[in-house]
Amino acid sequence: VQLQASGGGLVQAGGSLRLSCAASGRSFGSGKVGWFRQVPGKEREFVAAISWTGRNSDYADSVKGRFTISRDNAKNMVYLQMNSLKPEDTAVYYCATDRTNPSGMVMINYYYWGQGTQVTVSS
Repeated sequence: VQLQASGGGLVQAGGSLRLSCAASGRSFGSGKVGWFRQVPGKEREFVAAISWTGRNSDYADSVKGRFTISRDNAKNMVYLQMNSLKPEDTAVYYCATDRTNPSGMVMINYYYWGQGTQVTVSS
């Protein structure tokens, strides 16, 4: 699975951006999809994740109430709607998904990663 993250950019504090993660080569399969972010010199941190069905999602405390993750399996797309952005949200954002077997069992969590998209929030 190849993942392509897009939608990053420069936005003022309080603004919004929508990130997209496209899967190619094959579909996302039955794995969860997550968004992570990383600032230079710091470890990559979890932002949000969504289950295969889309019925379950999880968020980092720092983004709860501001970010919303969603997915469209028919289009092999996952989205991260980011509202009320803060300067501390500035980072490179990555999407990732599990490696699953043909039966749908997760073999390796977050095995496939996209290349990242830069989000910069100015104060």
